[in-house]
Amino acid sequence: MNGTSQGPTATAVADPGRARPAVTERNQSGPTGPLAQYAADYRAAFAAAPLALAVVDREGLVVSANEALAELLGADAADLTGRVAADLVDLASDARTWHAYREVLRGRQAKLRCTRRLKHPEGHSLWTQITASPLPGGAERRGAGTVLLAAADISARRDLQARLRHLQMHDPVTRLPNRALFFERLATALEAGAYDDTSTGRIGLCYLDLDGFKAVNDTLGHRVGDRLLAAVAERLTALADRAGYGRASAPLVARLGGDEFALLVEDSTGTDQLTELAETALRTLQEPFDLSGQRLSVSASIGVVERRAAGTTTTGLMQAADTTLYWAKADGKARWTLFDPERNAHRMTRQALASSLRPAVERGEFVLDYQPLVGLEGGDVRGVEALVRWNHPQFGLLTPNRFIGLAEEDGSIVPLGRWVLRTACLQARRWQLEHPGREPLFVSVNVAVRQVWDSDLVADVAEILAETGLAPGLLQLELTESAVMGSAGRPLQALQALSDMGVRIAIDDFGTGYSNLAYLSRLPVSVLKLDGSFVRGFQYDEGEYDTASAHINPADEVIVEALVQLAHRLGLTVTAECVETSGQAERLRRIGCDTGQGWLYSRPVGADRISVLLGSRDT
Repeated sequence: MNGTSQGPTATAVADPGRARPAVTERNQSGPTGPLAQYAADYRAAFAAAPLALAVVDREGLVVSANEALAELLGADAADLTGRVAADLVDLASDARTWHAYREVLRGRQAKLRCTRRLKHPEGHSLWTQITASPLPGGAERRGAGTVLLAAADISARRDLQARLRHLQMHDPVTRLPNRALFFERLATALEAGAYDDTSTGRIGLCYLDLDGFKAVNDTLGHRVGDRLLAAVAERLTALADRAGYGRASAPLVARLGGDEFALLVEDSTGTDQLTELAETALRTLQEPFDLSGQRLSVSASIGVVERRAAGTTTTGLMQAADTTLYWAKADGKARWTLFDPERNAHRMTRQALASSLRPAVERGEFVLDYQPLVGLEGGDVRGVEALVRWNHPQFGLLTPNRFIGLAEEDGSIVPLGRWVLRTACLQARRWQLEHPGREPLFVSVNVAVRQVWDSDLVADVAEILAETGLAPGLLQLELTESAVMGSAGRPLQALQALSDMGVRIAIDDFGTGYSNLAYLSRLPVSVLKLDGSFVRGFQYDEGEYDTASAHINPADEVIVEALVQLAHRLGLTVTAECVETSGQAERLRRIGCDTGQGWLYSRPVGADRISVLLGSRDT
């Protein structure tokens, strides 16, 4: 039984020239008496014992074996005597067990216990637990190093353990491997040395989520939901089997929980294989399901990750898959999305910024730049727009488009906006005191709608104006067109209260949203700031009208002129943004625009540069 082992040669323990012991037992013809009776009793107990036993000499040869061992191995007891015990129970198949067994034979180790899978002559396999230990008093009775070898059939126990493990590692609804088995398999696949020289050494994952599954559960009940999950599992399993045809193995399909499934591809051949698998999965799941007469159609979103296994961790792979699945959902669902390192880096940066926004306000990491607002008729600086920057300790100086949206999402726009308002008013008052001989500058500050809803903006403005000594008429608050149009309730009341206080209200980026001038007549707005997209249509300079390279959009000029005329009739002033050339400034002046703002006059600069500018105008 198992006479040919893969480990060290078991028969090397025995001396080939040594005479094999006879089948007959020694000293049977010895003296009679109590000792002989005891010996006979022991032999009878050994032979009749239900546990499979063998006595092995120091050379590793079977001295005697009982019927239970013979039955276990499918042999005659007499034929086992003289055989190499290690060959009978496969003790030489691995070096560690073989070494321990020899140590027991030599008396250097008290016991060996191991589990072996043995092949029965009738063709079936059985699991056995093998124990080898020295016989007590063996030196006196049978010679030094005599060992008792015991073999217990544990096949039933192993089968039960296997069934319990299967239940533990498989989802009861879909019968697929569950989250525990998936991560066990994934960890094994990522272990160092899991791939040999013939493999690609790569791994891929399709992380799948059903779109709208919650609605199925809520409207049709969990029983239908479970049937849908089971049907999805069947289709994914069939898909994986087809994908694995002709390959070393098929993708592992697992249910990770809820309506989330995974297809794990070991030894991936590249992103093409994974995206093809994802595309096939989408088509497969889009076919309607017939669940006991209930016809359902679902779609799925899939995040696809493919990379080298070396250096990849379970956590890292799953984070990438989860992020990519989120992108697929955010991009419109019913699609697959491939992991993009650059997009992920942007997301990580966004998360880092979001988590540090509120503390950054407290740490004073924000600064203000100012961009002049210039009268188009006389070229004089009438005011400045305050523009916040974040002097981030890790990412450097960040412009508002990098963090204002985040601040509005998490509410930190309220303390940040309050700081910007106070700092800008203080600076405007300082310029007024430093240059008493000129018309004081007004300061324009951007305000988010959330500042109106989540704080008492009117009280904040009143407090800051009183604290800084700045006249209300020197403060202009800018809100976007989409935020102001349709204002009702609290926002409208706040705007009206601010206007009654004397603060000017401006609509920023006008022309990109509703552009409803009739509605403007019912709002407390005093300034329109034309979006730069209109001004860019004025890119030609005087004398360029006939050149082939001129970028002329006459419609823009007609639209701007009409907007300016209508705004003036409503008593509003108009500021043009993104003025970059003198030709643009001249035509804007000609059609009646009041003020301009842009790089023609100055980029956003620090407060000290504005002070220098004002000083030069004083002389």
